[in-house]
Amino acid sequence: MTINNRTLTQIVLATAAIAFAWGATPLKAGDSNPKEGAQTMRSAQPTLHKTLDVDGVEIFYREAGPQEAPTVLLLHGFPTSSHMFRNLIPQLSDRFHVLAPDYPGFGASAMPSLDEFEYSFDNLARVVERFLEIKGVESYTVYLMDYGAPVGFRLAAAHPERIEALLIQNGNAYDEGLREFWKPIKAYWKDKTPDNAKTLRDALLTIAATKWQYTHGVRQPEAISPDNWFHDQYLLDRPGNKDIQLELFYSYGTNPALYPEWQAYLREHQPPTLITWGKNDYIFPVEGALPYQRDLPDVEMHLLDAGHFVLEDQGEKVAGLIRDFLERKVLDRDAAAPAAE
Repeated sequence: MTINNRTLTQIVLATAAIAFAWGATPLKAGDSNPKEGAQTMRSAQPTLHKTLDVDGVEIFYREAGPQEAPTVLLLHGFPTSSHMFRNLIPQLSDRFHVLAPDYPGFGASAMPSLDEFEYSFDNLARVVERFLEIKGVESYTVYLMDYGAPVGFRLAAAHPERIEALLIQNGNAYDEGLREFWKPIKAYWKDKTPDNAKTLRDALLTIAATKWQYTHGVRQPEAISPDNWFHDQYLLDRPGNKDIQLELFYSYGTNPALYPEWQAYLREHQPPTLITWGKNDYIFPVEGALPYQRDLPDVEMHLLDAGHFVLEDQGEKVAGLIRDFLERKVLDRDAAAPAAE
């Protein structure tokens, strides 16, 4: 039988329509188990792009999924924004209420000047806490990556009753995780001089440095879209933003002193925890992942062949692990709760 171009087009369109109707995500090569990639059957959920006034600061956020479903809070790292979760959100939003805010000075959120806003991790955590209060979120799972870890651990230590589970991806809470990369930043913590600031500005706030964060340690650098570093660098290059980033580099020095408190939270409350860590990350190396096992005997840890931004390299894998984990630790627990009463 001869298939002409018109017939072939009709077949392709019909197949696409069936896939859309069922919310199907085709398996990629090697995805023999659907739980290792995105689920193959789910309803499409649009990602909405919104803003919210949080005590006078306009916060941009992405939101998707049923409002009544368990909430998953996604906290981004440096130098990105909720943009890093653009592909993960639709892979979770059929069964979870997903929220991904941009911190002040990042992404599409407002960027008040240093004179107008205190750029510290204490204050970023306060903004995210107020954001959740305004949204009416009383309990949630939190994704901790890079800067998201010190923000999220502040929230968890202050209100452990609100945390349903932790999803940790290259987010540090141990001295062992601050190695060679951090030497010039530690020098800035010790001596906040213009010379030390210039060292960081020249080393960490350029397009070459931003590209390196995305491509170092990945299996196939050519598979990582340059849209990532062009998007981030455009925002870094806004007038005044690099001064904001330097202030946060300095504020990061307040985090190690809180590590014992965060570790005590983990030991005492034993939150269900999934770790998906890019083992080739030079910023937060694998030495920062392993100590979680000391404080969380039941942690589920996956050391992945990836770099700093794992979702860009192994997003399907991570999404499948998260779905499986949350179905067992959050959804199944919630479903069993009425029977236990």
